[in-house]
Amino acid sequence: MIKKGDWVQIHQIVLKAEERTARIPEDTKLCPVELWVKGFIKEDASLGDEVEIETLTGRLVRGELIEVNPRYNYGFGEEFIPEVLQIGLKLRGILKDGEN
Repeated sequence: MIKKGDWVQIHQIVLKAEERTARIPEDTKLCPVELWVKGFIKEDASLGDEVEIETLTGRLVRGELIEVNPRYNYGFGEEFIPEVLQIGLKLRGILKDGEN
């Protein structure tokens, strides 16, 4: 069970292939427009459930829950480290509001 507040990734089909404009290349027309978003889950859930998350920028997004503690795949990190995420959140607050 994934708990409310956990860092997760969701997936969403934004446009099905048949909903895309005709003014794009043929091979592109065959593919849906997809979205993957990371954020904090708003309620307890299981993988595969339709859930709502809150992104780091405060945006609320719904989609299929596909991963817990997703890592960034930019090539110079290992596994997801929750403490690093918390450091970033705390630092944003300090920079925005000041230390007091």
